[in-house]
Amino acid sequence: MSTAVSSVYVHAPFCARRCVYCDFAVTVRRTGDAEGWLEALAAEVAWVETEGLFSIADRLETLYVGGGTPSLLGADAMRGLAEVIGASRLAPAQGREELPTLEWTAEANPESLTAEIAAGWAAAGVNRLSLGLQTFHEPALRWMGRLHGPDGPVRALDIAREAGIDNVSVDLIFGLPASTGRTWDDDLERVLALDVPHVSLYGLTVEQGTALGRAVREGREHPVDEDQYRGEFARAAEVLTEAGYEHYEVSNFARPGARARHNAVYWEGGAYLGLGNGAHAYAPPVRRWNERSWETYRLRLLEGGSPEAERETVDASAHRLERIWLGLRTSDGIPLPAAGSPAEGLVSEWVDSGLATCSVGRVRLTTPGWLVLDRLAVDLDACHGAFDLR
Repeated sequence: MSTAVSSVYVHAPFCARRCVYCDFAVTVRRTGDAEGWLEALAAEVAWVETEGLFSIADRLETLYVGGGTPSLLGADAMRGLAEVIGASRLAPAQGREELPTLEWTAEANPESLTAEIAAGWAAAGVNRLSLGLQTFHEPALRWMGRLHGPDGPVRALDIAREAGIDNVSVDLIFGLPASTGRTWDDDLERVLALDVPHVSLYGLTVEQGTALGRAVREGREHPVDEDQYRGEFARAAEVLTEAGYEHYEVSNFARPGARARHNAVYWEGGAYLGLGNGAHAYAPPVRRWNERSWETYRLRLLEGGSPEAERETVDASAHRLERIWLGLRTSDGIPLPAAGSPAEGLVSEWVDSGLATCSVGRVRLTTPGWLVLDRLAVDLDACHGAFDLR
């Protein structure tokens, strides 16, 4: 029996340039291929409907278009996507006040978002924008391979608001090498001046297959100092929470009422469908993912084949670890372990060390705890303490 999903992620793989740290499933080209993208997605939706693992619900609650750089696809791409997925699935719920409004997020880079694109997206139904600004520091932007300048985010935000898209999230990256000369407090101050409802933080990681990974292996670049990495994360949490943002997930901060609903599906272990090259999908307990190569993905579908690369069944032990890890990464936390269990003793140690707090029957990590989230989740799972993760 297929799993009906009301949350869909759609991958747009096109980028004008690959950033120095990027390990995503992207293809570099100066403009996006909207026609080819929509053609491949239409073929995948048809395949999904016959394959049997998923079915798309009659009405979606969240739709997220990520990348890559969706803003390279132009003004009409989101209207075309609505037609591919089914306009009725994206329509407002008439006379059904208990149903949430669709959250339709699309990512954009500051340099490729135009007034025409923003207006076209808003008309299609996009009501949330995720803007990849990363930093305001020009030398750091050049080092990363970003194409917008320090004033690009302000211009793009003005364009979005003029089009009626006020629900905007911005991305900031921390842990850049000191050689870039970027001052973290300056970036935080400028982000606060944007007065956006949502901010996402991402720490720089060195992936083996990236330009940065090669530079580190060859000694031309050095990974960020661990103390700097931790300090910048802690400083951002302090500044943003003092400014009224809720630190509701390890990487995410929101004004009240502006939490990302789509990402919450991932954190809660819910079912979701991923469309596009490299996209993942989850119908518990089965997780599957598509071919990463845009050309391979596209050709398979156009030849009547499957876009799937692999799938796995998440067994009980892996599911437990995932639920612990996902629960601890949000401000909701996880239930307290059973009294007298080894897990309860471990959590008490976390509290004594300032890594967690316990209240109202829940365990929640602090900012220092989130910095060692992976280790804490593994340690807690190893205790085999009895507690309900629902």
